[in-house]
Amino acid sequence: MFPELMRHTMVPPQSAGLYAELMAHAVGQPGDVLFAQMISSQVAGAGVLPPNLGLGDKQFAALLTTHFPGTAFKWQSAPALNDPRALERDDVLALLLEHRARRDQSEEWMAEIVTAACMGSDHLWQDLGLWSRDWLSKLMTENFPGLAAKNEYDMKWKKFLYKQLCEKEGLNLCRAPSCEYCTDYLRCFGPEE
Repeated sequence: MFPELMRHTMVPPQSAGLYAELMAHAVGQPGDVLFAQMISSQVAGAGVLPPNLGLGDKQFAALLTTHFPGTAFKWQSAPALNDPRALERDDVLALLLEHRARRDQSEEWMAEIVTAACMGSDHLWQDLGLWSRDWLSKLMTENFPGLAAKNEYDMKWKKFLYKQLCEKEGLNLCRAPSCEYCTDYLRCFGPEE
């Protein structure tokens, strides 16, 4: 399950227990590691994802049953959120769903989760609670391969997604909504550590 990435990944101590619990029940699907990172990070307070990763209760229960059957993880029902950026959110979600690999339901869940994280103000991999940008690149390649292939210059993923939306609307200059708050404002391309 991505041994090349696991060799270089340090499990954050606050996430280790839940991550180990989830992975002990993983079924061996490509999204298992990614979902386990995001769930354990969200529970530990890392990233910006709301409870249940921004999925509805039924969707989150289905995700757990699909990827981690028999886990002892006890999740709580998440309240519906009033989203002032609903139109923007719908556009991001539509873009991701349009480019999904179309292999299984997990891609739709991943699109919802990535969309929720796009509303955060940090790099997308951090807002998702992933443990490095490499994991985000893996997420994008596995779930949205056509979209990932378009990012040939290694643009930061959140900025890249918003650039795709702007191009779709015929706009030439477009920034991700949180760029003015980003500590890496001047470095939008290249390797990230």
